[in-house]
Amino acid sequence: MNLSFASNRSKSTPLVILKETELEVWLKSQNCTIRNWVTTNGFKAKFTQVLPIPNSDGLVDFAVMGIGNSTDYARNRFVVAAAVQKLPVTTYRISSEPPLDQKEIECLGWLLSHYRFDHYKNAKSDFAQLIAPEDIDAKRIEIIANSEVFIRDLINTPASEMNPVNLEYEVRKLSEYFGAEIMVVMDETQLESEFPMIHTVGRASVHPPRLIDMKWGSHGPSVVLVGKGVCFDTGGLNLKPGSSMNLMKKDMSGAATVLGLAKMIMHLGLAIRLRVLIPAVENSISGNSFRPQDILTSRKGITVEVNNTDAEGRLILADALTLADDETPDLLISMATLTGSARVAVGPDIAPFFCDNDQDALIITEAGARVADPVWRMPFHTPYEEMIEPITADLDNAPSGSFAGSITAALFLRRFVTNTPRFIHFDIFGWQPKSAPGQPEGGVGQGARALLEALPRLLDL
Repeated sequence: MNLSFASNRSKSTPLVILKETELEVWLKSQNCTIRNWVTTNGFKAKFTQVLPIPNSDGLVDFAVMGIGNSTDYARNRFVVAAAVQKLPVTTYRISSEPPLDQKEIECLGWLLSHYRFDHYKNAKSDFAQLIAPEDIDAKRIEIIANSEVFIRDLINTPASEMNPVNLEYEVRKLSEYFGAEIMVVMDETQLESEFPMIHTVGRASVHPPRLIDMKWGSHGPSVVLVGKGVCFDTGGLNLKPGSSMNLMKKDMSGAATVLGLAKMIMHLGLAIRLRVLIPAVENSISGNSFRPQDILTSRKGITVEVNNTDAEGRLILADALTLADDETPDLLISMATLTGSARVAVGPDIAPFFCDNDQDALIITEAGARVADPVWRMPFHTPYEEMIEPITADLDNAPSGSFAGSITAALFLRRFVTNTPRFIHFDIFGWQPKSAPGQPEGGVGQGARALLEALPRLLDL
């Protein structure tokens, strides 16, 4: 699916977008016929209301759309997107009066409202098209929208077709398109020697584990993105119940999101040296599955006691983070669907992140607010370090107790970043549990747009 604005040479229908508080003033500027039509049809500019206005021939002259009141704006990140499906299918241009708040965000929402994961359906839908307003960066919005499509498609694809082999294929296609370099470590002997925890977690699957390494750019500050690529998570020998396994095709959302962010960065040509690391595995069950109470030795030499095979994401990330930390990048970011505790803390809509640098955290938070990609800082609370230190090894992958699960997981990852001062970890959900404007139920990117917006300030670009 390719999301794009209509050509500015297309024949178009004017669209007036109104808040409830703007309706009365707007009506006074219209002729009696229009006022009567609007009143007769009960249009009050309520949230998602749409009304075509006919001309003297009975054809649509223009349309009005209601976006409601301040409560509606607060409850929906894209208000225009909520009503796009109600518009007659044609091409529109937004009227300049009254002006639309957050025009770029709303135009992005318009494009995203067309997203459907229909790869396994024959039915196709037609949508109302939009000519991009002249005062927005239409090309950038299209790049961001289609990168989000890429993220969503990767997450929504069932694990039968998005295993470690196929995830590697998607990265190879991306690297080929943008002229990036790619290296994949999947030889069993090499993987066991150089990335032992990635090997251990993924060895039980018929689809062999691998470390995918993509590099792009030759100048500027260095940025490494590490994404959790657990293509399906059974929980291993600590088997998940069926209800908890239903969404585990999305356990590679971290990988999908860093790839989507990388696509934005490369398409926009940001002046950075980018590296993307994805440990790609399936956490499966067989005779050689790793077991509770096993003690693993990581790439960094840190030993880890396995107290739950369902806490596998932090194990594979640890080896990848160690590799990233070896080169001491200017900025190191990991993204993963790591803990249920993060969802309990902030719900599915907000992307919590951990960062030791107050200024970096503020920049990311403000950027997320500007682009309607909400994030929330969580603490790397060092006094909790003892919670992840067992008796028999250096670290515990699943400390007992129900407190601070997202924090202890983040602290676990931080132990493997010792050379890089600026490390940021996102514990995302990657799934929209209930359809919302511009966000149908299913896979969704979280944090990528916030980071894209933040990068120029984070790196002084």
